[in-house]
Amino acid sequence: MEIAEIQETVGRLREQIRRVVVGQDHVVNLVLVALFSEGHVLLEGVPGTAKTLLARTFAASLALDFKRIQFTPDLMPGDVIGTNLFNFQTNEFMLKRGPIFTQILLADEINRTPPKTQAALLEAMQERSVTIDGTSYEVGGHFTVIATQNPVEQEGTYPLPEAQLDRFLFKVTVSYPTREHELALVKLHGGRSTMPRLESFELEPVADGAFLDAARARVEEVLLSDEIVEYIVDIARSTRDHSSLLCGASPRAASMLASASRAYALLSGRDFVIPDDVKRLARPALEHRLVLAPGAEVEGRTRSDVIQQVVTQVAAPR
Repeated sequence: MEIAEIQETVGRLREQIRRVVVGQDHVVNLVLVALFSEGHVLLEGVPGTAKTLLARTFAASLALDFKRIQFTPDLMPGDVIGTNLFNFQTNEFMLKRGPIFTQILLADEINRTPPKTQAALLEAMQERSVTIDGTSYEVGGHFTVIATQNPVEQEGTYPLPEAQLDRFLFKVTVSYPTREHELALVKLHGGRSTMPRLESFELEPVADGAFLDAARARVEEVLLSDEIVEYIVDIARSTRDHSSLLCGASPRAASMLASASRAYALLSGRDFVIPDDVKRLARPALEHRLVLAPGAEVEGRTRSDVIQQVVTQVAAPR
């Protein structure tokens, strides 16, 4: 598939999403990068900033199966992945598949469920399969998790452990829209008090799973020079030695950043990665993987500050 063809389809996809979700172009771009590089996304934002609507619109525009799990404190792993139930008519156990068997999974308020249930997603996010009673089942190559969490409320929440955060390609902050965008949003959705039904927008699939497969194959062909590889690895390694951090970026983080940079280059109309691609993606790809040292927190430093410092100090290839 040619780059121009991919860009033309992605352009139509963006336009359709803008018909429903107003003023979140940055978030849309990062979700596109994640889909093209087979990554998962964690969206963090206050209620009412279109996180759920965005995930539903993506699924509808790409003709992908969509399921939503509302994570709660009493949710069990079996409620996510499924369980074997005994059929008295056949005297056999039959698998009742959970909502994880889908293509786009919205894990809504993922930090409201205990770590035991959060961990039910780990295998599927990394290996695209789940294990139930010792048997492995594929969830499919298009399986993508778009998780959400609220940054404000802390009571009744369970912070995601580092092992789970490391499975997400990006953690994206969904901020309030600008005044101009909010005016357009209220004009568009102000006639109802509930979430708009996608059917009312008459959305049509812009692409499908076959297009996504072809685009992903094209991403793998994007040139990642040795100099860019060294640049990515040096950024990741610099976080591990930084005095403000207890824990830096993992080797998985470096690999994911490389894959995302390839997808970003393709979406930008290029078949090669440049240092600016890496710089633009460093914060959403690395920030959630870093653990600040207590002294740095007391001083008011943030993980974003550390990433900015590292990216500035590591010499970019010419």
